[in-house]
Amino acid sequence: MIPGISLLTKETGKENMAILVDRNKKTIFPFLSSAEQKYVDAQMENKQDIIRVNQYRRLIFLCPVEQKNSESQMLELSRLAGAKLQSVLQEERVENLLVVHWHDKKPELLAFAEGLALASYRFNKYKSAPEEKQNMLKTIALKHPHLNKEEIAEMNVLVDAVFRARDLVNEPVSHLNAVQLASEIEKLGKEAGFAVEVFHKARIESLRMGGLLAVNKGSVDPPTFTVMEWKPMNARNKKPVVLVGKGIVYDTGGLSLKPTPDSMDYMKSDMSGAAAVAAVIYALALNKIPVHVVGLVPATDNRPGGNAFAPGDIITMYDKTRVEMLNSDAEGRMILADALAYAKAYKPAFGITIATLTGAAARALGKFGMAGMGTAPEKIMQKLTACGEKVYERIAWFPFWDEYSELLRSEIADIKNIGGTEAGAITAGKFLARFTSYPFVHLDIAGVAWTKTTEGYRIAGGTGTGVRLLYEFLKNY
Repeated sequence: MIPGISLLTKETGKENMAILVDRNKKTIFPFLSSAEQKYVDAQMENKQDIIRVNQYRRLIFLCPVEQKNSESQMLELSRLAGAKLQSVLQEERVENLLVVHWHDKKPELLAFAEGLALASYRFNKYKSAPEEKQNMLKTIALKHPHLNKEEIAEMNVLVDAVFRARDLVNEPVSHLNAVQLASEIEKLGKEAGFAVEVFHKARIESLRMGGLLAVNKGSVDPPTFTVMEWKPMNARNKKPVVLVGKGIVYDTGGLSLKPTPDSMDYMKSDMSGAAAVAAVIYALALNKIPVHVVGLVPATDNRPGGNAFAPGDIITMYDKTRVEMLNSDAEGRMILADALAYAKAYKPAFGITIATLTGAAARALGKFGMAGMGTAPEKIMQKLTACGEKVYERIAWFPFWDEYSELLRSEIADIKNIGGTEAGAITAGKFLARFTSYPFVHLDIAGVAWTKTTEGYRIAGGTGTGVRLLYEFLKNY
């Protein structure tokens, strides 16, 4: 259940309440008795994260937040405070909550509510008794003199979009193959009002999308290529922004088989980029953001079936480029390349790929951020950086020097699909750049798309990373 966020309409004094306070300030609360105030002061002194006061007719939760100079850090600490409170509310079986900021800081109040809502996510679909693990919190009422309904409605949609992305990522391939993924995206389109067209295998073959077809050769399930478009009448941009999401619904590595422990066991998440693209267009459409966006999702699983593509094969791509395939576990770039070449028909202002593309990016940055690189103008990258800091889906920009392309030279074809042991994340980006004729940014989310354990408001499983970043960026584009 997604807790609904709303504006407080009428206060009765009986509401369960959460209050954000400055940890560094001693605050007198007029609604506390002297004994309660003394208890709160002692808990503040002991650096408690959540201070509970039971007034019998209601529960009060004081949530101290350390003050930082950085706005980005303050917003993130507020989200994390909301996530910490969520687990306490679950213990107390609280269903309805009023949230205020004692110092009336609206951005931090909204961030707190966002963290609280995002931390309420549960994926209980396949549990025999899902009600035992369900989220108890139903409503979050916010009180602030300068908060409006439009801001609340926008946040509700965005939280919902993140949940939709997480749901898609958490679905096992037994219930979400490429055809089923395309069907789920069609449902999102109908619900939010954006156009969706699905190319099935015959159409993909007629288009000669060699990269997508090659990766699919080892599978018993057909591939799909899904085209989404949100083009409102009042769109601010004449040329669309094209988003391309990697849709590998399960990745064994193909004949270049992955080891199972800590590798193949969570590869249902290899379509996190596709989930992010579908979810962000869903949010843009529901919130009527005036920006023209096209989303492309090439999708298949990557398996070592009887006719699987083999290292050493030469693959003719959609744009006629011939690729010497030397590692079938570098399959994501093969399907993304076809999509990037197909995107040329839209004459985009620029394109953005988002993908769980390389272990190299995950090893370089861990769980703390995504790798970014590309050919887009510096102002685009700066704007993405600022948006990433605001929503705390941070981007570390890797160099994109020409020399990295040399690592992809093939002796027998136009290009190789891997560049060796060095700079793996960058050579993957260079491979993608080969198939563009327009500015583009590549975001490698391999380290942040999935988490084995719950960390703050990122619940164990698919994180939905990329949705909030791309939404913030495109809203302000």
